[in-house]
Amino acid sequence: MPGMIICVCKAVSEKHIRSAVKSGATSLRDLTRKLGVGTCCGKCVPEAKATLSASLDPPGESAVLAAAHACFARTGTEFAV
Repeated sequence: MPGMIICVCKAVSEKHIRSAVKSGATSLRDLTRKLGVGTCCGKCVPEAKATLSASLDPPGESAVLAAAHACFARTGTEFAV
């Protein structure tokens, strides 16, 4: 099943956007170049951005949380206060 259609004008689905992200797309500009998203009527742009963002962030973990985990990785040493 192809997933929800994001861009009717260019017949782009969620699956197409996820595939583009796996191939290196990181911005709406990349999606526009690879898939043609947003080049006709433009009504798909908000949902395309949301799908792009969801595809870039791992499920259940935001980019901010991932950065915090990387910065404050447990070293095995705990401090009592």
